[in-house]
Amino acid sequence: MPKLMKFSRLLSVLPLLFLAGCNMVVMAPSGDIAVQQRDLIIISTVLMLLIIIPVIFLTLLFAWRYRHSNTAATYAPEWHHSTRLEIVIWAAPLAIIIALGAVTWISTHKLDPYRPLDRLDAERTIPADTKPLTVEVVALDWKWLFFYPELGIATVNELAAPVDMPINFKITASSVMNSFYIPALAGQIYAMPGMETKLHAVINKEGEYEGFSANYSGSGFSHMRFKFHGLGREGFDTWVAQVKQKGTMLNRDAYLKLEKPSEKEPVRYFAGADADLYDAILNMCATPGKMCMNEMMHIDMTGGGGKESAENRDKLQYDNRHADEGIVAPAATVPATGAPARSEPAKSSDGNSMQHDMPGMQSTPGMDMQHDGHSMPGMTNGADPAPAQLNDNN
Repeated sequence: MPKLMKFSRLLSVLPLLFLAGCNMVVMAPSGDIAVQQRDLIIISTVLMLLIIIPVIFLTLLFAWRYRHSNTAATYAPEWHHSTRLEIVIWAAPLAIIIALGAVTWISTHKLDPYRPLDRLDAERTIPADTKPLTVEVVALDWKWLFFYPELGIATVNELAAPVDMPINFKITASSVMNSFYIPALAGQIYAMPGMETKLHAVINKEGEYEGFSANYSGSGFSHMRFKFHGLGREGFDTWVAQVKQKGTMLNRDAYLKLEKPSEKEPVRYFAGADADLYDAILNMCATPGKMCMNEMMHIDMTGGGGKESAENRDKLQYDNRHADEGIVAPAATVPATGAPARSEPAKSSDGNSMQHDMPGMQSTPGMDMQHDGHSMPGMTNGADPAPAQLNDNN
């Protein structure tokens, strides 16, 4: 019986082998959270195969048994109902749906990435005196920045953690949404600017593992990869000492240079980092002159700053922070960057710009019916200038 159970488990995983390709890290992970997620895949696959395999078998069986040449098969053209058959047809899928629902409900709470760990693996609980390792993750264009606030160090495109030590990840991004993913450790977690997501995980085996971005974020996305080292306690202490020995200082100026878009960034070590730098990145105020989002939220919470707070508008514009340096990311709308439109205005067959003539229409006072310097025939413009938000030709 145990051999039969083992064989059935291997058989259920067989279809996944063809889907996973050569890299089987998702089905053979090294962290307890990833192992539990792997088990979910296996359980869900087995439950679905309980229906799929019999249906495929019976389809082939019926096609063979009731083929046109088999005159010995029962022919019942007036048959239309069977209570026993209906019970089987509806009860089996309903039972599987209930089982999948129960598994989903339990695992959704148990594997919540925000929930602190309660075990190291299936056989060991976390000792009461264990202190988790905190790692602050920042997704940059196009590289990863890791802070170790308790150790006072930071790294680029390299991450390390001791084996069997809980890791508390705090994750954010500097510009666009990304996704932090180490398949051997745990599932992917989104990194978003101005927001902090969390992940609790543990690595149970020593080794070097691949980490990367799982969400497209621009031209350098495919090279946005890093190495994650699972080390013993002595090995991790040696790695920390190496970072402190070879690293430089990560202050605001160094970060602003690092933040600029770059591809295939090499591994970098920082022996020290400003204590409030991660919070400044999270609140989008690492650039001098920018107001932190938590400050703005505090102002809003107290009722707003009134007309006197109009000057805060420039301090809260983040998307064009590199525009003065000539570094402008592609945008869907022209106002997002201030760059001119890329497309030329449509022209008629005679080569003139196409204009829409809407005779009889009059503009209301205060509205300028010109757009991009082209008047619209048949419309009478009001005498008063339009508000800035209605006539922005910059």
